[in-house]
Amino acid sequence: MRPIGEIVAEKNIQLDTLDPMARGGFTQVPNFILKNPDLSLGAKVTYAMFLSYAWHNDSCFPGQERLAEDMGMSRSRVTEFIGELQKARLLTIQRRGQGKTNVYKIHFQVSAKRNLNLIRSNA
Repeated sequence: MRPIGEIVAEKNIQLDTLDPMARGGFTQVPNFILKNPDLSLGAKVTYAMFLSYAWHNDSCFPGQERLAEDMGMSRSRVTEFIGELQKARLLTIQRRGQGKTNVYKIHFQVSAKRNLNLIRSNA
């Protein structure tokens, strides 16, 4: 199956809207991320940014400078948020060496306990 970004690049799909917000695309964030009280707001936004980048390519490898610029934050803050996501096991980092950006693997997993709490809170 081809990535949606590749299909859109070929202009097989066109957006029929003049709305600049719709043309910029959307990113869906899983509710278990949004409702996770153990994650800071910055970590949640960082997770959403990774999803935004990955949507275009099926994987993502933005530099931390790019992330910081897109989020309007310092690189050191972004590094903290990435560490928080890694500690929560929501992100795995593959380091590619000097001068190259890291590859980030985004995890969609919820522990059994967390999943039960989310089901209860949505009931």
